Amino acid sequence: MRTISAPLALAAALFAAAPAHARPADPDAAKAILKDSIAIPTVAGRGKVPELAAYYAGVLKAAGFADADIEITPMGETATLAVTLHGTGKDKPILLLGHMDVVEADPKDWTRDPFVAVEEDGYIFGRGSEDNKFDIAMMVATLAQLKKDGFRPKRSIVLLLTGDEETEMVTTRALAAKYKHAEIALNGDGGGGLIGEDGRPKYYALQAGEKTYADFTLEITNPGGHSSRPTYDNAIVRLSSALAMVGAYRFAPQQNELTKAGLPIVADQIGGAMGDALRKFAADPADAAAIAAIRAEPEYVGQIGTTCVPTMVNGGHAENALPQRATANINCRIFPGVAVEAVRAELERVIGDSAIAVKTDPDASASDASPLRADVMAAVRKAVHARAPGLPIIPAMSAGATDSYHFRMHGVPSYGVAGLFSKASDSFAHGLNERVPVDAIAPALAHWDSLLRDLSK
Repeated sequence: MRTISAPLALAAALFAAAPAHARPADPDAAKAILKDSIAIPTVAGRGKVPELAAYYAGVLKAAGFADADIEITPMGETATLAVTLHGTGKDKPILLLGHMDVVEADPKDWTRDPFVAVEEDGYIFGRGSEDNKFDIAMMVATLAQLKKDGFRPKRSIVLLLTGDEETEMVTTRALAAKYKHAEIALNGDGGGGLIGEDGRPKYYALQAGEKTYADFTLEITNPGGHSSRPTYDNAIVRLSSALAMVGAYRFAPQQNELTKAGLPIVADQIGGAMGDALRKFAADPADAAAIAAIRAEPEYVGQIGTTCVPTMVNGGHAENALPQRATANINCRIFPGVAVEAVRAELERVIGDSAIAVKTDPDASASDASPLRADVMAAVRKAVHARAPGLPIIPAMSAGATDSYHFRMHGVPSYGVAGLFSKASDSFAHGLNERVPVDAIAPALAHWDSLLRDLSK
């Protein structure tokens, strides 16, 4: 998630436009949940995720959830949390996704203690305030309010919080396997709104796909020998040639439902030559001039196909010896729907050297993009336009990975629908002095209330 706030006037407009049946949670209660959760340093290795899970469980128990509706599952030093608001029907449930863990923060580098929630100048500062504790706090507060109100959804709503999204995603894989028969998943760690520096909302991004992350190892070995007797098949030289070919290679451009729908809207937002190129590619994915223009821009090159780039090299064992072994890592971000093995085979073909083995990371698995379902699009449009009428909604594909990736692998359509709107200049996720605006809370609560009421019918 990369976005933050709406001005107070926009928050007021939101409530004026909200459906009469909606009762969003109290912003002060949600703010307290956010502050309390920031104060628990859920960094890998500190063993604090179970404590945060217990805290959220306590909030929801106080709202009326029974012990049987709440499950905390320890997994090593971390944990998962599952909380169910039971539906009246037998339809498949809706999942709410978020991650309790955060990246490390060194207090010496921060202006304020990163693990003490500080409210100052209209912001709440602290590690994890944006990524991902803001939208978790909004989801927890919304579920608590729905329970207090006696809301009975037709579909069960299941809150699933993971404990190692920022590292190994072991907890993510466990929950995705257990809840693979769900109807859809709504992720608070993806999508969201962008606010311009003038304070006006520019667009809302609906994340419906992520590129597959895959590492491939190139390896070449030979007998080596004394450096005074060089041979033609020097392992480092041959590996270098292979890396040059990989670096120069461009995978075939691709398009899917997300890019066809989203790129024209992005084009309208950015305008200029790049906007023209994106619009032309969406209309004709074989347009060579548009492809060349997009490939020259790092921000957009990943939207039109698979990319692979060398990221690490290692070779040799002594300064005066021919190398017996040389390896390199190739990091690929694979277009949704393309098999990892297909990319490995293509790299092997591009390199064209049978002495160089191309090995796949065994944990790499592909996931396809989620369909732009009419019910999801309608619910998101309603929630977003309540706070910003007519705001463009852009179906988006992320180059990075969230928990949604693993749910999509199991066939659960997953959507990043964060309630947080932000200016680009206010987004410090994973960085120093991470913060969220206080006035983002009220509209985000109405956002989640609207989504859950509509999609659980």
